[in-house]
Amino acid sequence: MTEKKAIIESGWNFDNSYTRLPKSFFTRLDPTPVRSPKLIILNDLLATSLGLNVQALQSNDGVAVLAGIQIPEGALPLAQAYAGHQFGHFTVLGDGRALLLGEQITPLGERVDIQLKGSGKTPYSRRGDGRAALGPMLREYIISEAMHALGIATTRSLAVVTTGESVFRETEQPGAILTRVAASHLRVGTFQYVSKWGTFEDLRALADYALQRHFPEIYAVESRYLYLLQEVIKRQAVLIAKWQLVGFIHGVMNTDNMTISGETIDYGPCAFMDTYDPATVFSSIDINGRYAYSNQPYIAAWNLARFAETLLPLLHVDEAQAFKLAEDAISDFTELYHRNWLAGMRAKLGIFNEELQDESLIEGLLSMMQKYRADYTNTFRTLTFDKPEDTVLFGTTEYAQWHELWQARLGRQQEEKAASHQLMKNSNPALIPRNHRVEDALEAMVKQGDYSVMERLLDVLSSPYVHSPEQADYSSLPSLSNRPYQTYCGT
Repeated sequence: MTEKKAIIESGWNFDNSYTRLPKSFFTRLDPTPVRSPKLIILNDLLATSLGLNVQALQSNDGVAVLAGIQIPEGALPLAQAYAGHQFGHFTVLGDGRALLLGEQITPLGERVDIQLKGSGKTPYSRRGDGRAALGPMLREYIISEAMHALGIATTRSLAVVTTGESVFRETEQPGAILTRVAASHLRVGTFQYVSKWGTFEDLRALADYALQRHFPEIYAVESRYLYLLQEVIKRQAVLIAKWQLVGFIHGVMNTDNMTISGETIDYGPCAFMDTYDPATVFSSIDINGRYAYSNQPYIAAWNLARFAETLLPLLHVDEAQAFKLAEDAISDFTELYHRNWLAGMRAKLGIFNEELQDESLIEGLLSMMQKYRADYTNTFRTLTFDKPEDTVLFGTTEYAQWHELWQARLGRQQEEKAASHQLMKNSNPALIPRNHRVEDALEAMVKQGDYSVMERLLDVLSSPYVHSPEQADYSSLPSLSNRPYQTYCGT
């Protein structure tokens, strides 16, 4: 069997529509070869859905593709250029350690990006080495797949391979490459880059491409650029509400980390909240709490305002009218987000219909949870199964009063108690990727080469709404520590 035939049989079916955009949007180059790649984990179900042959991907040729040593037929690797506001400061960026292999056309006709993360230096690497460490790549694999199982729009992880080389951060670490799958890697920062350094025609080409890629139903509409803005706002309102509903904290909501598709992207300093506290921050560099849990909706609106600014020339020939259209669209985000969040919180409490007092009921619970330092996920789980004794709220006067109001509220809807229970089961996960569980899995894998801990974690995270007995151990809280949990960027 020839090498070429082996690669074809892997199932790669590439198109490269991004390369047909203006050349200033990207740089064509191949990944930097690595010494001795080894497959660490492969997402079999995802691979199959993409039309890929799992057995072929596990072969030497398949691993060589995942490591960037071999280029599949039809792929045209490139590094995308983009800019971004990082902690509020605008700068030019780009794929500094990632390459887009191309766009896989799936058996269902869907188009998804296949990107290698950690594949070597690019013109956008600045002072970086273009590589990635094994721990952070496995972390992105775990969290992104958990987010997918939770029903939250996200990039996916196809595989992680080690490179046989070391990377140097604070310590020497094994190098790795993550294969990431995304609806696209178009970011708010992509539009910022073209708006700042491109022509009007460049900007229109990018906007038309985004419409064709993600919103084909409105591509031919006369006011399509306004609709593009509105649709991106809608998707982000849904996404951020879902983050809040599961206690997810992204950690680095720079404009280059907000996608046009509405997917969660870039799992660097992210984590899930244990104790409910709106001011929770995990990122070691977010010393002012810009990206704290409670700030995420406001930062999303800020980022979307930056997106709107890039579209101003396309919205209307009159600058004042363009600004008014953008301003009106952005002003809708807060209401859209709040509506999605409130609907989600009602579901978490088993509520099907709407009453004016619902928000007060919800805020009353959250206030108690903050006061008594209740665990976010487990509190809703105990409410789901009517086991208040398992929460620190039990026994307090506030909780007794709140519980009475809640039960009265449930009694005012037509749905039976069993229906409310099922709604809560479907809305309140049995578990999340607890930070200490993720760290245990990474330590076992990176330091001992023991994949079993991560394998078990991925298994229970794959069906978070099943509420199986096997998941019970994974809902336990970490032991008390004098040091707050921290996550890090740039790894």
